[in-house]
Order: sequence, then C-alpha cells, then structure tokens
Amino acid sequence: MYARLAQAVMDAEADDGIAAMLLHGDRQAFTAGNDLEDFLANPPGPDAPVFGFMQALSTARKPVVASVNGMAVGIGTTMLLHCDLVYLASDALLAMPFVKLGLCPEFAASRLVPARIGHARAAEALLLSEPIRAVDALAMGLATRLLPPDDVFDFACVQAARFAALPPTAVRETKRLMKQGDAAGVARQIQDEAAVFADLLHSDEARAAFRAFVNRPRGG
Repeated sequence: MYARLAQAVMDAEADDGIAAMLLHGDRQAFTAGNDLEDFLANPPGPDAPVFGFMQALSTARKPVVASVNGMAVGIGTTMLLHCDLVYLASDALLAMPFVKLGLCPEFAASRLVPARIGHARAAEALLLSEPIRAVDALAMGLATRLLPPDDVFDFACVQAARFAALPPTAVRETKRLMKQGDAAGVARQIQDEAAVFADLLHSDEARAAFRAFVNRPRGG
C-alpha cells in the first residue's frame, strides 16, 4: 500500500495534466493505522516502503488535499501535517498513539506538531496519546475547515479541482516558498525519528504493548 501511494504521488508529480492530489479514505474512516501484528512479524527496516511514501509526500511540489472522515490513526494523522488543505468531517478524530505502543512519533510529527499547536498541547497528543477531536484540530491549526460528514469528500474534490484553473508554476513556487524554511529540518527529523522508531520497535516495551493491544478484550 505504501509503495503504491508513493508511486501515485510520484506519477502525479510527473504528469503535467494533474494540478493537485487528493488523499481520502471512506465514509467510515480515513485510516486505522498500521497493522500491529504485521509490525511484530515484519518490523520495517530503513528501506521499507513506508519511508518512500514519507519522502514522496513530504517533498511533493504540487498541492495535496486531504478529506478525512472518522478515525485518522498514527500515520493517518501525521501525513496530514504534510498536506496543504485538510478538510475534516465534524466527527473525525485524530490519534497518534505512538508512545502508548512503546514507539516514538514518525513523519516529523515530533517537530511539526509542537510547531503547529505548541508544546503543551503537543505533549498531550504525543506523550499521553490523547486523541484530538475535529473541532479542536481546527482550533489548533491542524485542519483547514470542518464539514458535515456527508459533505467533506465532495467539498475536498471541489477545492482540489480549483487548482486546475490556476497557473501551475505559480502554485508550485508559492508552495515551495511557504515550506522551504523548514524543509531541511523536516527531512532530518523524519530520518531521526525513523532511526529511533526502528530501535524502539525491537524493544521489549513495544512488543509487550503490541501484544497487549492485539489481545485486548473487544467490546460487543
């Protein structure tokens, strides 16, 4: 999935007929996060496809629009930090439960979340793994707009389509100028987080946390 996403971003970047990209899940959920059982069986190494996706999305020159319904867990939330327009359903919930699972944040979240919402609120979201309601995400600057759940995807499509009517070079250069001040720092943070994440993934703490989550009682 990550390899296909990375390739889709790169293909869009290379296609002059594409003005913008739209990331979305379905009506029930944006993403449930990574498969923890797969993580236990196949810990991602430095060449894992997920890092190719991070590289492609974080350096995309064209605008990226996100349409988010329901839960956005883990990378489902951290990828939003690299999108230009983020439209949330009013019942959306953002969660970054890395520490709870014995891991550290990824996709430069440990840099971008505090920069966006301040250290104190970032500490709740990252250190305590507190989910963020859509209304609070908007107030914190993590989202562009809130919409009724039935409307968010159509609205995001309309907004993404608007880029087709704009001068593409001006759009790309403006995005570059907006992001260039922190681009090198973000790239370094992604690499630093990946190294720590890999170490923690092999730790007894993470394995115990994963097993506890996988074997937790399921509600009816």
